[in-house]
Amino acid sequence: MKKSYNNGVEATLGVISGKWKPQLLCHLGNRPQRTCDLRQELPAISQKVLTQQLRELEDDGIIKRLVYGDRAPFKVVYELTDLGRSLGQILVQMSLWGEQRASQVPEMEIQNDHDGFAKLLQN
Repeated sequence: MKKSYNNGVEATLGVISGKWKPQLLCHLGNRPQRTCDLRQELPAISQKVLTQQLRELEDDGIIKRLVYGDRAPFKVVYELTDLGRSLGQILVQMSLWGEQRASQVPEMEIQNDHDGFAKLLQN
C-alpha cells in the first residue's frame, strides 16, 4: 500500500519516528551490526520491538539485512544503505536543535549526544 504524506517533513518523520529508530540509526552509523550487538547497545529494547523497528527501517530502504552462511545458525548483519547514510546531516541537525532546546528548558535533559550521527557524515 502506498504511503501518503502532506509534505516532505512528514515523510521524513514517518521513516525515522519511533522510540528506538534514531538510536538504531546512530549505532548503525558507527558500523554494521548484528542483532545481538544492537541489543547490547540498547538493553531496554525488547527483541520483538527491535525486530519490528529493524523491519520497518528495512522496508523503507534505510537499512539492509545481510545474511551470511549456508546453514543455521546464520549470521545476520544490519547496515545502512546509501539512502540511510543520506539521513546523517538531517539527524545531526535535529540532534543539535534538540540539544539547544534542552539547554533552554530546565525540565529537559539529553542523555546522549549526536556523535554517532556525526559519524554518518564521515562514511
